Amino acid sequence: MSLDLAAERLRHPEVFRGKGWLRWLLLGAVFAYLGYLMWLFDFSRVFTDLPRVWVIVRLMLDWSGIAEWDHVELWRSMLETVAMAYLGTMLAVVFAVPLGFLGARNVIPERVFHFVTRRMFDGLRGLDQLIWALVFVRAMGLGPIAGIMAIAVAETGILAKLFAEAVENIDRKQVEGITSVGAGFIARLRFAVLPQVLPVMISQTLYSIESNSREATILGLVGAGGIGLRLSERIQINAWDQVAYVIILILVSVALIDTTSRYLRLRLIGPART
Repeated sequence: MSLDLAAERLRHPEVFRGKGWLRWLLLGAVFAYLGYLMWLFDFSRVFTDLPRVWVIVRLMLDWSGIAEWDHVELWRSMLETVAMAYLGTMLAVVFAVPLGFLGARNVIPERVFHFVTRRMFDGLRGLDQLIWALVFVRAMGLGPIAGIMAIAVAETGILAKLFAEAVENIDRKQVEGITSVGAGFIARLRFAVLPQVLPVMISQTLYSIESNSREATILGLVGAGGIGLRLSERIQINAWDQVAYVIILILVSVALIDTTSRYLRLRLIGPART
């Protein structure tokens, strides 16, 4: 919170107007603190431990036993990771759409309700998906269900906030026009608000699927299923050749998802709005 406030101050130069000495004093304090931090870390280990890194790299490039690997298990786990990202994101969208409308100031102008709703969004997205995954793994056990729930909870807060901001930034002229012909509250949302925010919602949803397909890999490292769990298992047994194979598999899958998402954005939204 204090870092956010400091950054907000620094983004506005008028704060330092007539106080040039204060700007230099703050910059000097920052650099002095960074110089102090340099003494807290043993950078000599970068050079002493570097030979171990090259040993691991050589092991990762040795694919002589590729025929003996369980390719079916690895590909199935990769598909499981993609399914986790998709299902978790779509579950979040189901809750984020109504919450986004409820959290928009121009839909429900009640200040207390708006404040409580936005703080709820902050609470959901304030914890990283990895922390939510640890909670759900503890509650539900190992497996992709914990990963789906972790993505859904954290992403609900993120998407609800984005959707609420999109609703607040609509063109009021369309709302006023449909109101002038006697449209009610639901009709205004359906015919004046939703057509304006729907492209934003689709774009954000597709981007979230892209992002969560990468995050789902990390969730697997704590037991939430998918390819991350297989990656963790192979790191523990020092199977570095298979680790390299899994990493390449993840990169290829993410690239395919990004390409598909871009195509869908162009088809559904159009190049101008994208």
